[in-house]
Amino acid sequence: MIQEEQNASLLYFCCNGCQRVYHLLKDEGLDGFYEKSNNIALAPPIENYDDSSKFDTLSFYDKFVKVNSDGFYEVSLIIEGIHCSACVWLNEKALHKMDGVVEANINFTNNKAHIVWADNIVKLSKIIDMIRSIGYNAFAYDAMAQEAYVNKERKAYYLKMAVAIFASMNIMWIAVAQYAGYFSGITQDVKTILNVAEGILATPVLFYSGLVFFRGAYFGLKSKTVNMDLLVAIGAFLTYIYSIYVTVAQSGEAYFDSVSMIITFILIGKFLEVLSKKNAADTLDMLTKNIPTEIKVIRDKNSIICKLDEVEVGDVVVLSSGEKVLLDGEIIAGEGSFDESSLTGESNPIYKNIGDGLISGTVSIDADVHYRALRDFKHSTLSSIVTLLESAMKKKPKIEQIANNLSEYFSSIILLLAFLTFFVWWMRENSFESSFMVAVSVIIIACPCALALATPVATLVGLGISASRGILFKEAAFLETMAKADTLVLDKTGTITEGKPEVVKETLFIEFDKNLLYSLVSASNHPIAKGVAKYLKEQNFALQEILLDEYKQLSAKGIKAKYAGIELFGGNELLLKEFGIMPSIVSKESVFYFVLENKVVAFYELRDRIKDDIKELVESMKENNIEVVLLSGDHKAVTQRVANEVGIEKYFYEKTPQDKAEYIDALHAQDKKVVMVGDGVNDILALASADIAIAMGNGSDIAVEVGDVVLLRDSLKSLNYAFKISRTTLNLIKQNLFISLVYNAITIPIAMLGYVIPLFAAISMSLSSLLVVGNSMRIRYKWMRR
Repeated sequence: MIQEEQNASLLYFCCNGCQRVYHLLKDEGLDGFYEKSNNIALAPPIENYDDSSKFDTLSFYDKFVKVNSDGFYEVSLIIEGIHCSACVWLNEKALHKMDGVVEANINFTNNKAHIVWADNIVKLSKIIDMIRSIGYNAFAYDAMAQEAYVNKERKAYYLKMAVAIFASMNIMWIAVAQYAGYFSGITQDVKTILNVAEGILATPVLFYSGLVFFRGAYFGLKSKTVNMDLLVAIGAFLTYIYSIYVTVAQSGEAYFDSVSMIITFILIGKFLEVLSKKNAADTLDMLTKNIPTEIKVIRDKNSIICKLDEVEVGDVVVLSSGEKVLLDGEIIAGEGSFDESSLTGESNPIYKNIGDGLISGTVSIDADVHYRALRDFKHSTLSSIVTLLESAMKKKPKIEQIANNLSEYFSSIILLLAFLTFFVWWMRENSFESSFMVAVSVIIIACPCALALATPVATLVGLGISASRGILFKEAAFLETMAKADTLVLDKTGTITEGKPEVVKETLFIEFDKNLLYSLVSASNHPIAKGVAKYLKEQNFALQEILLDEYKQLSAKGIKAKYAGIELFGGNELLLKEFGIMPSIVSKESVFYFVLENKVVAFYELRDRIKDDIKELVESMKENNIEVVLLSGDHKAVTQRVANEVGIEKYFYEKTPQDKAEYIDALHAQDKKVVMVGDGVNDILALASADIAIAMGNGSDIAVEVGDVVLLRDSLKSLNYAFKISRTTLNLIKQNLFISLVYNAITIPIAMLGYVIPLFAAISMSLSSLLVVGNSMRIRYKWMRR
C-alpha cells in the first residue's frame, strides 16, 4: 500500500501504477472520475495486464509505429472491451484530454483505434495506461493477431451463449408447468419451488453470461456515462431482485424467465452483430492478412529466403506460379500471365514479358519469373494501398458525427422515460408489479446500438465495395462528400482522352535541323510534345538530342529555349500570340507550331483517342443531376469537337492551370460541391481547390499523392463506380438511421403503454441491431454479385 499526503489529507494507492494513473488523470482534468458521490472511483485494472513499458521499446516502434509528415507518431490499436458507442465516446474523450495526444479516433465496427501523439510529451505506454484505467485494454493492430483475438472472443461468446441457452431452455420447461398451473390450479408451495428452480438457473445466466453488460455498465458509471450496457444491466438485475423478493415473500409473480431470456437474446444478438461486422470488414482485412512475411531472393548467385522488410531496391526476386507479387519491380527473366483483379478490377489475365513492370499485390497465374525490385516493401504499391485502407476510417463522415452526438444522450433519455413510465403507471394502476415490468420493458426495448451502428457499418461496406473494384477513398468522409457532389469538372487530355496524342499531319514551311525540334520536345512531359517526339523518332531513328540553353516550360502554352544564340520555341496559338505571331492555320485537331528566329517553320496536327466509357459516365451524371464541365488548355476547335462527341454541353478552352483553379473557386462561391478529375500534374492547382480531387493514372505515385480518391484502374468506368458507390453508401446510411429512429419511435411508446413484456423487448432490441447490420450486408452482397 502506498500513502501520499495531499491538501492535508491522505491518499492511498495499491500500487505505483495506480498512483501514476491518478496524477495523470488529475493533471489532465479527468479527476472527476474519482468523485465518490455518484460515481465509482477508478481502480487499477482488474486483470493483470502485461507491463505497458513494452509499448515504448524500439522493436515495438519499428514494427507498429509510424512518423507522419508533421513529425507526430501514429499507431493503430485494437481496444478490447468496447460494446457500444458510449464506450467509443469514453475512450476518445479520455485520450483527447491527455497532453500530447493530437488525435484519437475509434471505429466502432472493428474496435480499431488510430492514435496520433507527440512522443516528446507523452509516451505510448502512458496512453495504454489511460485506456486500461477506464476499464479497457489495448494491443497493437496486426491482421494475424487480430484474427486470433476474434477467434478467442468468438469462443468466449460460444461458452456464454451455451450456458445461457441451456439454462433458458430448462427455465422455459419449468415455466410451462407454471403456466399450466394457472389453468388447472397450483398451490403456493409448488409455485415457490418452481420459482426457486428458475432462480437457480437464471443466476449463472445473469452473472456469468451477462457479466459483459455489468462490466460495461460499471465503467460507464465511473466515467459518468449512461450506455446500453447500463440499460440491460438495470433491466435484468432489477427484474432478478424483484423476482427474489416475490419468491421469498410468496406473493405475486416471479420473472426469472424474463431475466434469462433478456440476457440470452441480447447476447445472441451481440454475437451475430460481431460476426456481421467482421464479415463487413473482411474485404479490408484481406490484403493485410494474406501478406507473407518472407520472400525468395537471389544473392551471390544463390536463392535464399529472407524477411520481406529486408529486401532492398535492386535485389532480384524469385516468383513462382500461384504466388503474390510482394514488391514493385521489372521482369528480367521469364514470362507469363498475371491476375490484377484484386487491385484494378480487371478480370482478364495480363500477359507480361521481360522488361514489363510488375505491381505488388497482383498474383502470378502461370508465370515463373525473376524480377528486379524497384521499391522496398515500405514504399511499394501494396503497402501504400494497405496504408490507405487502414487510414480510410480515421475521419468520420459528418452524418456519423451527428448520429454519435444523438446516441450520446439516448440512454439517459431512456432512463428518464422509464422512471416517468413507472410513476405514471403506479399512479394509475396502484400496482408496483405492473408498473415495474412496464418500466423494465421500456429500458430493455430501447436500442442505442442500432443508432450507433447505422453509419460505421454502412461506411465500412462502402469502403469494402470500392476497394474490391480498385477504388480507394483516402478518408471515409470522402464517401459522403462525393455523394453530395453536384458538379463534375473534367480535364481533357489524359482524362477524357487517352493522353497519348499522335501526329496525323505534318506541314513544313522551311527546311530546318529536326535535331533541334526533337531536342526541344524530348525534354518535355506534356502529351503533345511527347506525341511530336514519338513521330519524329519514327520518321528518322538517327535523330540525336542536342543540349539546349535557357530551356523553359510555358504553362498551357508550350516550350522555349536557345541554341547557339538562336531562339526557338514550340507550342499552341497562345504562344505564337505572345511572341507577336498570328497563326494562319485553322484546325479542329490539337496543334503544335515550331518557330525558329520568330518564323513558323513547321506545323503539326495531333489527335488523341477518346476513352471508352466516357459517354456512359456523362449520361450517368446527367441522370443524377450532376453538371459535367470540360476545362481544357487546348484551343476552341479541339475542345468543342471533343465536348460534342462525348455529350458535354458546358466547356471552356485555352484555360491555364490558374484559370482552372479560379473556375473551381467560382463554383464554390455558388455553393457547388465539386469533383475535379485531372492528370495530377498540370491540374494540381485545380485539384487542390476541389472538394474531391481524383487524379487519373493507374495508381501512380502522383495519383496517390494528389487524389482524395485513388483509381487503381485508369478507367472512367471506375470513376462512374466511385460516384455510384458513394451515393449507395450515403443512401444506406440514411436507410439505417431511418430504421433505427423509426424502430425507437414506434417501440418505445408501445412499451410505455404496456403492450410489450420484457421478453419480447429483449428480442426486439436484438433484432433492431441485426436489421441495421443486415441491411448493410444486403447492399454488400448485391454489389459483390455485379
